[in-house]
Amino acid sequence: MKRISIILLTLFLAYSCTDNLEDRNVDTKNAATAAGETFFTGAQKNLTDDMASINVNTNVWRQFVQQITSTTYNDEANYNIANRKVPDGLWATMYRDVLNDLAESERIIKEAPAAPVGIGGTNVQKNQLAMIEVMNVYAYAILVETFGDIPYTEALDITNVLPKYDDGQTVYADLIARLSAAIANMDVAEDSFGGADLIYGGDVALWKKFANSFKLRMGLVMYDVDATLGTATVQEAIASGVFASNLDNATFEYLDATPNTNPMWEDLVQSGRKDFIVAKPFVDVLNTLNDPRRTVYFDDNIEDGYVGAVYGLNSSYGDFSHIGGIFYEATLPHVLLDYANVEFMMAEAAELSLVGTPADAAAHYDEAITASFDYYEVADVATYLAQPSVAYATATGTWKEKIGTQKWISLYNQGFLAWTEFRRLDYPALVAPDTADDAAEGFVPRRFTYPIGEQTLNGDNYTTAAAAVGGDKLSTKLFWDKF
Repeated sequence: MKRISIILLTLFLAYSCTDNLEDRNVDTKNAATAAGETFFTGAQKNLTDDMASINVNTNVWRQFVQQITSTTYNDEANYNIANRKVPDGLWATMYRDVLNDLAESERIIKEAPAAPVGIGGTNVQKNQLAMIEVMNVYAYAILVETFGDIPYTEALDITNVLPKYDDGQTVYADLIARLSAAIANMDVAEDSFGGADLIYGGDVALWKKFANSFKLRMGLVMYDVDATLGTATVQEAIASGVFASNLDNATFEYLDATPNTNPMWEDLVQSGRKDFIVAKPFVDVLNTLNDPRRTVYFDDNIEDGYVGAVYGLNSSYGDFSHIGGIFYEATLPHVLLDYANVEFMMAEAAELSLVGTPADAAAHYDEAITASFDYYEVADVATYLAQPSVAYATATGTWKEKIGTQKWISLYNQGFLAWTEFRRLDYPALVAPDTADDAAEGFVPRRFTYPIGEQTLNGDNYTTAAAAVGGDKLSTKLFWDKF
């Protein structure tokens, strides 16, 4: 009997140990699963962090368009983006941290039980999936406008580590179609993501305006290479309803505690570094135009006014104007698309007779500048618009130069959008510094070179893509950059 008891005790202890060991393999402090809303929120933040950052390892577009420059470490100001693998970082963020999260959000939401149907006749899930699709289009558009041909039809497949690259123009046209379908699927009478949406708080009506406004932008990007598609896209977007005021702006709201602060605060304040000052090409234009936005865009640390540093050279931090104080705030919202940009696009559409006539362009131009002043709470826009150097009828140059220059000013701190508009409109007429990297071939970059990781790990598909876009160079114009 004693022996039987010992055997039973041994078996009990063995079972207990096994059971306890299995329990110990369970992480009780971290969730094993996540809701689709969580992945959507994460994708929004990852995308916006990349657009908002000023860190040279992440975001170089403000420097590409010569709005700011570096004091000491000038690789990026001189268009050397390979040294810190800037293309690799953008590529990884968009595919891994944005598009992959959006795909996971879509998968989970599709598998979840359908939400109750409300008065609008469509369920919440349909709106959620449409909003995910808008974010997909936004992220893919960044990749196409940056690199040209990209992995698309074979992207995000974990079983295919060597995806082929798709033709950039074909991808962009498909993105427009996807965006149109997403807009059609939105029901403004229904709910969506609620507080999990950090851009509009789940307001479907505002999402629809955002999607149409971005569609307007995509139509203008496509116009020079495919006027038929570009025209239809622009006209459909406007008819469906684009931004009508600054209240419609697509902005991401940051918080005052890490890790949810604006990345600029981390780079400019928390790091304690003094790496960035405003660049002479940008400051000189605003000085010439007596632009009152200088009081917001720049700090008043220089006694005799606003002074920009020579772009691309080492400069003393104390000798030149600094970035304006509001851009040092932890809670500064980042703008993904705004009303001022939309009104500039409406002016362009008028000049092309895609909506109204060229005679309507001046009113949209004035409204765009007014919207920019209002957003930054700068007064006396009427006096500014009355200056012969600013007034649409008398400002220097063609309509592309007038709109391009003022859009460049308005898109301060929206570096990626500013870079695309510079490449598309060819204004302002920026000049590459003499110290620019040889890879730029004397030009302000027209694209990013492909990531080094792609060159080494996906070599055959990289080689094909590089040849298809016209050479993997910073100076290569992409399919939509025709003039």
